[in-house]
Amino acid sequence: MTALSIPEKRNWFGLVLLGIAVGTASGLFGIGGGIIILPALVYLFGYYTRISVGTSLLAVVFPAVAGVISYAIEGNVNFLMAVLLAAGSTVGAPIGAWLLSVLSHRVVQWGFIVFMLAVIASLFVVIPSREADVDIDWILGIALVALGVFTGMMSGLLGIGGGVIIVPLLVVLFGASDLVAKGTSLLVMIATGASGTLANLRRRNVDPPASLVIGATAAIATPFGVWIAYSLDPATANIAFAVFLAAVIIRMLVDVLSRQPK
Repeated sequence: MTALSIPEKRNWFGLVLLGIAVGTASGLFGIGGGIIILPALVYLFGYYTRISVGTSLLAVVFPAVAGVISYAIEGNVNFLMAVLLAAGSTVGAPIGAWLLSVLSHRVVQWGFIVFMLAVIASLFVVIPSREADVDIDWILGIALVALGVFTGMMSGLLGIGGGVIIVPLLVVLFGASDLVAKGTSLLVMIATGASGTLANLRRRNVDPPASLVIGATAAIATPFGVWIAYSLDPATANIAFAVFLAAVIIRMLVDVLSRQPK
């Protein structure tokens, strides 16, 4: 890393506060937290984007591990589902990276915004049952791999974490409990975060001290987010997730509208 890649003086207190926010959101929504960390590092802490991406990928592993343990204690992690999703994601990510050089980034962003609006609408229609048990046959297995491919493609195209896609679609399309969807999503985040971190460490695109501070703080806060998730009834949990997705859309709209069309 060079002096221009990261701030000369890190805002440790700010990074701790960021970790608390990320950990709470990670446990509550079943996301890795990269969608919060990345813009915060760039716009609030002055990091270059490429360093922010690598730092975020390493940081999200810690709350994901804490979240998986918290959800698994109550049996709310489907390991086979996570393996199938992760397998598809590893295929989809390079496809998304290739499509990034072919498709208009602006068009992809608008398409994803429309898709997320449809997901938000469905969350008000489909209320998950926490007694639901998803039996995975070969047809459902193929569908889960396909969802993983789609998630990986969106990650490669837009640089977003998979949790914002995996959690609502497992609930809406696969009939999973919202708690199982969140626990399973976090397990997938461990795999994607760890694999992405290895590549970024080789390229020196990571600020390890910042990652450890954010990640460790987030891991401490994650069980609190999981506790909130258990405290909410399924309908309220859906509304909370819809509000979070709306915030993601607003952030993306700001990015889209601030760019001049090419």
